[in-house]
Amino acid sequence: MASPVRLFMPAPFSAGAELPLDATQAHYLGTVMRRGAGGEVHLFNGRDGEWAAEIVALARGAGRLQVRRQLRPQAAEPDIWLAFALLKRHAVDLVVQKATELGVARLLPVITARSIAERTNLDRLRAIAIEAAEQSERLSVPEIAPPQTLADLLRTWPAGRRLTAAVERAAAPAPAPAGAAPAGLLVGPEGGFTPAELDALRAHPFVESASLGPRILRAETAAIAGLALLAASSPTN
Repeated sequence: MASPVRLFMPAPFSAGAELPLDATQAHYLGTVMRRGAGGEVHLFNGRDGEWAAEIVALARGAGRLQVRRQLRPQAAEPDIWLAFALLKRHAVDLVVQKATELGVARLLPVITARSIAERTNLDRLRAIAIEAAEQSERLSVPEIAPPQTLADLLRTWPAGRRLTAAVERAAAPAPAPAGAAPAGLLVGPEGGFTPAELDALRAHPFVESASLGPRILRAETAAIAGLALLAASSPTN
């Protein structure tokens, strides 16, 4: 039996409701996944849990689903944010994909002194996050914020949310699991934070430095490893 196809659709779900497919979704179902009328699709929107729907019409560039029944209710997910210095495009794509799979609630690209200055296409990153959420069977898609400077990130960071900064060669413990508490991870660029940036981090009481081990990791590897440690005992969907 073929695995169910999952689609993220922002519309509300209720039994009997009909939902239109856009051209990309219709192409994916018909051409990529080779599904047709009568096939089952699993839907999620980040609010109503996961629902089964039937393909009632599918043509080139269009289609329609009818919502049938709820498969599982919306459940608690980790309240973990990832702030990461902008990297080269392929590395940013990997960070967004893997962070989504690990259950991150919000992604915050950060401009640092050693960031790779490339244009950030938020629509493309959201598409990557949606695909990763569909594949990993999570029930939501993380929010992706516009890029901001490190100074702005620290200035607007919410009170009560711990921010763990992964610092190379730091005499510091590994990131502590977040549990059910709101938390965040900050990963710097290739080459690490500058001395001035490290001083700025130390000036904020909500920031705690952490080490990811004795090796110097690529920035994208550090993001994945740090998130795995933070999410170790967090609620999952």
